[in-house]
Amino acid sequence: MKLAALNAAESGQAMTLNEAGVGCDLRIEGVSGPGCERLREMGFCEQSHLRKLAGGRNLICSMCGTRLAISRELAEQVLVRAAG
Repeated sequence: MKLAALNAAESGQAMTLNEAGVGCDLRIEGVSGPGCERLREMGFCEQSHLRKLAGGRNLICSMCGTRLAISRELAEQVLVRAAG
C-alpha cells in the first residue's frame, strides 16, 4: 500500500477504494463518476460498509454477505473511509 494511503487510513481521511488496503473494513463516503449509477445498483451507496478482500486488476469486496468484483476504474469512483 502506498504510504499516503496508509496515512489516510490511520488518520481516518477519505481515500478511493483503490488506495485502501486489503483486509480493511471501510465505509463508503461517496460514489461519483460515469459508472456511479451501476455501482449504486450493486449496493455501493453512501454509509454502506464493506471489506476489501483483494486488490489487483479487479478488486474483490465483501458487502452485505456478498462478494463483488469491480474494475480498478470503477473502484477509483468510490470514496471510502476506515470504518470505526
